[in-house]
Amino acid sequence: MKHVLLICGSGASSGFMAAAIRKAAKKKGEEISVKAASEAQLDDRLDEIDTLLIGPHLAYIKDDVVNKIKGKNIKVAIIPQLIYGSLNGAKALDLINDMEE
Repeated sequence: MKHVLLICGSGASSGFMAAAIRKAAKKKGEEISVKAASEAQLDDRLDEIDTLLIGPHLAYIKDDVVNKIKGKNIKVAIIPQLIYGSLNGAKALDLINDMEE
């Protein structure tokens, strides 16, 4: 099972996005754990995830995050604004699955 964490500024908007991804995964019959958190909670969650998605408004922290997770097997991507803004869970799920390839 994939363990995905979405981070945003406060954890609110990523919560809606996480719910949309879970719904899309359920429709497709995919096993996935998707949680949302604020940027400040990231350090506490690193040992429980294999995929990290960053809200587009936090794109500027990606380099810091990549440095923070060095040595861990965690894939990182910024969710495109079009997907995030429309809460398109299916497209976000596609992004997660594409990261696995």
